[in-house]
Amino acid sequence: MQDKKRMEELRKLINRYDYSYYVQGVSEISDFEYDNLMKELEALEEKHPEWPVPEDSPTQRVSGQPTRNFPTVRHRFPMLSLANSYDENDFSDFDKRVRGLLGEEAVVEYVAELKIDGLAISLLYEKGYFKRGATRGDGAMGDDITPNLRTIRAIPLKARGDGLPDEFEVRGEVYLPRGEFERINAARAERGEELFMNPRNVAAGTLKIQDAREVASRRLSMFCYGLYGPESFLEKSHYKNLKKMEELGFPVNPHYHLCKNIQDVLDYVRRWEEERSGLGYDIDGVVVKVNDLEQQKLLGNTAKSPRWAIAYKFRAMQAETVIREITWQVGRTGTVTPVAELEPVWLAGTRVSRATLHNIDEIKRKDIRVGDTVLVEKGGDIIPKVVEVLMEKRPPGVPPTEAPLECPSCHTRLVRSGDEVALRCPNENCPEQVVRRIEHFVDRKALDMAGFGISLVEALVRAGKVKNFADIYRLREEDIAGLDRMGEKSAANVIAGIEASKKQPLYKLIHALGIPFVGINAARELVKHFYS
Repeated sequence: MQDKKRMEELRKLINRYDYSYYVQGVSEISDFEYDNLMKELEALEEKHPEWPVPEDSPTQRVSGQPTRNFPTVRHRFPMLSLANSYDENDFSDFDKRVRGLLGEEAVVEYVAELKIDGLAISLLYEKGYFKRGATRGDGAMGDDITPNLRTIRAIPLKARGDGLPDEFEVRGEVYLPRGEFERINAARAERGEELFMNPRNVAAGTLKIQDAREVASRRLSMFCYGLYGPESFLEKSHYKNLKKMEELGFPVNPHYHLCKNIQDVLDYVRRWEEERSGLGYDIDGVVVKVNDLEQQKLLGNTAKSPRWAIAYKFRAMQAETVIREITWQVGRTGTVTPVAELEPVWLAGTRVSRATLHNIDEIKRKDIRVGDTVLVEKGGDIIPKVVEVLMEKRPPGVPPTEAPLECPSCHTRLVRSGDEVALRCPNENCPEQVVRRIEHFVDRKALDMAGFGISLVEALVRAGKVKNFADIYRLREEDIAGLDRMGEKSAANVIAGIEASKKQPLYKLIHALGIPFVGINAARELVKHFYS
């Protein structure tokens, strides 16, 4: 019975530490100590299979085998999107519309919240236990990703408190903290894999992974912003419902603010547009909601969005830096693209050292030169780009940028067809094109060959072992084991990944071939139409 008592003690401890860290923002123990407690609990549960493991045991966050697909579920309440605003004047118009619908004599308060740059999800609780989690999808139907959401330690497996209704729903945003984003990219860089572009893309891709154990390794988090359930369970205002969710053990972003008028809203927006870079996660704006739930009901919804809420999207973040060099990179189709190599600068929570220059026409239009001081912009999913040259800071005697005449990889003369703005290398055997084609072929979204990072692709092409897709399937362990930084175990893993790729669905193979204008969605449609 000593073991049973210790198991109960460990479950309470771990759940308490999760609540303390994700809801209260207080770290009571180190990751090492936390992991040791979890290992001890796992060992005890394994030692005593005769004792049922409760649903809210921390060990139940990750279990089972990878799923083949995610079932679709219907949302009990539609998950509407918000009307977007990019101008502060839109807030005044929004306020006028609200007051016009409610009557000029109505007292209207607003709640302003940070707009987390993540993925909207809904969490269904039954008898206080987390039962189902789903993506927004099309607003009416979403993917049931419960196994993946159970891995997120910020999400309580059991709500706190007594007197909970039979069912209630919590909505929020799943996101990847910037620190985790940096950790994941550092590990990918070590393995020679392509770096992720931004935290939101990683979070979105992670929620689609069909192996909960891999999802758990990404350490996603969540902030909750909406509570749904019986009227007797809900408070009378959105502000109080945010407080209630905190009491129930849900992580709510601490920076929400009750605004008495539209000027309070504008002050809040301006403050966070300035201070957003100091947060440990990405935000892309502010969400403003009418506070009173009865007023929300009166205002109602349009077909797409609620009339009682609006989202203000921040302008893309900009930073000043210097162009060290302009390099030209070759893509898998032969397109040769200019890239600005920059003095590293922090922008939108990430370290930026490169920016796209698109093409030579764009360089000429903006008169971009090596040595120029420029403004670099990065917003949302957008790759960093040079938006403006600060001419007053240009050093004297800097020559204009000229387009290369030869491919930087194989030195074949470049061509430009018709009205195309892009320069192209016509040599299909160009080493860089081969590398990029193979890299695309083995990518996770294509044939998903485990262990095939960019460093290995480059080494195989350089050694002449891989010149086309078919060569990949002729590789033997000894071909790989002899390469730099590759041993027998790594080689065996790569060969296993190649074998596993033969079982990938047809649409992934079509996508992997890199046919112009045939992306993954078009590949799916082709398979639906032609079957084989």
